[in-house]
Amino acid sequence: MTTNDSGSAPKPPAKDPWDLPDVSGLTVGVLGGTGPQGRGLAYRFARAGQKVVIGSRAADRAEAAAAELGHGVEGADNAECARRSDIVIVAVPWDGHAKTLESLREELAGKIVVDCVNPLGFDKKGAYALKPEEGSAAEQAAALLPDSRVTAAFHHLSAVLLQDETIEEIDTDVLVLGEARADTDTVQALASRIPGMRGVFAGRLRNAHQVESLVANLISVNRRYKAHAGLRTTDV
Repeated sequence: MTTNDSGSAPKPPAKDPWDLPDVSGLTVGVLGGTGPQGRGLAYRFARAGQKVVIGSRAADRAEAAAAELGHGVEGADNAECARRSDIVIVAVPWDGHAKTLESLREELAGKIVVDCVNPLGFDKKGAYALKPEEGSAAEQAAALLPDSRVTAAFHHLSAVLLQDETIEEIDTDVLVLGEARADTDTVQALASRIPGMRGVFAGRLRNAHQVESLVANLISVNRRYKAHAGLRTTDV
């Protein structure tokens, strides 16, 4: 056995952070797929060739939205959406977040769950971040779904741009957080399926609060500059 000068076995080479898995065969479920963010994500993934199922509390609403989106998107109630999907994006309103996930604990067991919910409040001064008891929406999801592989991503995307059929590429990075590298690598790879988009690892779930909160700042940017701002990380 080859050893180094200290007599120990040499360390294996570090894994290339951009060596990501092939996720093209995964079925993507979108809970809250009839809302602007959910519809936009469903459209972009389906347009990129991903199999997509959107979920809603009412199956007929999901089916109608899926028919409008086209590209092979299918609709179902939330439970059926979760059952049929390999990876599930949570894009429900914050005020329904806990209740929705509690009701789907069994259907989401063993699956990668991607939380993109931003807990925000609004007043006459604009948007501001809320601090959930668990620390963040993603940490609340992890607490409610102990048998799921919870990650956090897709927080900073403009629903307007996602749904605009004339836009070919979404020029932005997606910050991905989670506890297991295999799971965050999968979500990074999924983000990178959308042209112009790139998934970038940004830490563990304990760091999700500031990522979710940053949306309040982006809303202020967008209002001042009449824009649909996203994020790019430099030197990565």
